[in-house]
Amino acid sequence: MMQRLILLICILCIVNAYIPSYKAFNRFKLHLDANKLDGNVIEGELKPMSNNVLVKVKEALESTKGGLFIPDNAQERPTEGTIVATGPGRHHSETGYKFDMQVNTGDNVLYGKFDGTSLRYNDVDHQLLKDDDILLVYEGDEAKPENVKCIKDFILVKLPKIEEINMGGIILTTNVGEEGSKKKPDRGQVVTVGPGRVVSNGELITPCCEAGDMIRFRDFAGAEIMLNNEEYVVIKNHDVMVKWKAKA
Repeated sequence: MMQRLILLICILCIVNAYIPSYKAFNRFKLHLDANKLDGNVIEGELKPMSNNVLVKVKEALESTKGGLFIPDNAQERPTEGTIVATGPGRHHSETGYKFDMQVNTGDNVLYGKFDGTSLRYNDVDHQLLKDDDILLVYEGDEAKPENVKCIKDFILVKLPKIEEINMGGIILTTNVGEEGSKKKPDRGQVVTVGPGRVVSNGELITPCCEAGDMIRFRDFAGAEIMLNNEEYVVIKNHDVMVKWKAKA
């Protein structure tokens, strides 16, 4: 009987010594597993509101395809990534109509260089954006003309390689202003268009042009991007001024 009592006391002593360590380990593990925003532990996951989306930023390219190293101070801010969370969509402030999201978790996206808010979520760079900031959605590891699509009333336009127009034998350079200052090209061929923009009453306004059309658009409109080392611009439907059919 005495031996059993001694054994029981020993077991209780071991358990009492182990429990604090076990609890401390669990607290440490919970801290490691917890979500963090800008280095601070938060409860639960980040949940975007309205038409906001949370994008995990694609790492900056450290070298060119030719193998040349790009120093840190020469790297452009990454403007693409993968959506990790989306809001439920926004409501029109007057009609109350709900605009559904046109992007989903897991989509790879390109967005404007200066759009959104940067944050560190779980020690990884993220960008918090409005869905209107998303220029293109694409599948695969790299955005290419053949695998990108526009959302809403965005239009992807391929810019001419040689920005010159022959009019009556006179060569006019379209990227030079009256005072010789450079400006962005104002014309090109439509590659793809979005489904259109939904207005306050829920009606869908479809784009005014389609793939293959030649268009001229407002000066300085849209955002220029590079796809397959060629220049493109993403504009909105209301930026289109005139269109015509491309030569066969």
